[in-house]
Amino acid sequence: MEVKEISYKVYKVKDFPTKKMPFKLLYITRSEYDKGWHSTQHTHHFTELFYIVKGKGSFILPTHEIPVKENDLVMINPNVEHTERSNSQDSLEYIALGIEGFSFSLAEEKESQMGLYTYQGDREDIFFYLNKLLDEVQNNKEDYEIICQNIIEILIVKLRRGKNFTIEKTEPKNINRAVSFIKYYINQNYRDAITLDALAEAGHINKYYLAHTFKKDMGISPIEYLNQVRIKEAKILLDTTDYTIAAIAEITGFSSQSFFTQAFKRTTNQTPSQYRKEARKKILMARGKK
Repeated sequence: MEVKEISYKVYKVKDFPTKKMPFKLLYITRSEYDKGWHSTQHTHHFTELFYIVKGKGSFILPTHEIPVKENDLVMINPNVEHTERSNSQDSLEYIALGIEGFSFSLAEEKESQMGLYTYQGDREDIFFYLNKLLDEVQNNKEDYEIICQNIIEILIVKLRRGKNFTIEKTEPKNINRAVSFIKYYINQNYRDAITLDALAEAGHINKYYLAHTFKKDMGISPIEYLNQVRIKEAKILLDTTDYTIAAIAEITGFSSQSFFTQAFKRTTNQTPSQYRKEARKKILMARGKK
């Protein structure tokens, strides 16, 4: 009987690096927001990745706006002030990751000066890894952290290949993962009726531990931080719109106009009406000098 020779090839693989990349996954979440939604202006000490699953929107930086659409992967470096929003026709659905320990740079392009980049790659490839991350974090099985760390490293290497990014190490701030997630959650959902119990449920964490850890890392309680975010957004609305004080209180998530006024005055030493009057006076004076 004739014996056929089997042909096969052996590929030599270089020794695997023993040193892990200095990345730490702080959170991953999948969110969907209605038409016209936007988050408040904010910054983070870590890098954020947003993968647009569905819809259209934009990321707003202090000097300009960048449109995004389905299958865009948006990378935002640490300490870059930004706001994300959906447009008036589409809801915006995305997967967001907070990753500590690195930042992107791309000296060849103008975008590198802003600390925000968009990238379009193989949808099935990126979506597969992001969904695996979500699955591991949600199910919390044994050694899921190891799997998450490896998936993050795969994603970063693929990004580096695809657009020749330089990955630069950043110093960690030693902020607890739960605190990082709760800050993110508040910035996205400050319009909702949020309590300490609701924050603890969203972060799958004991509320007493959350309150203690948040105060330790941030110097204020989660609810104080929530009110700061709401008042910051209220100032923008007072400066740039003709909405009534009652409407601004509702838009920014305060339970009533009176509570909004009390919280605003406690923070700024002015009522919302006084703040708006002073802000408009300054605008008129500035125009008069031109």
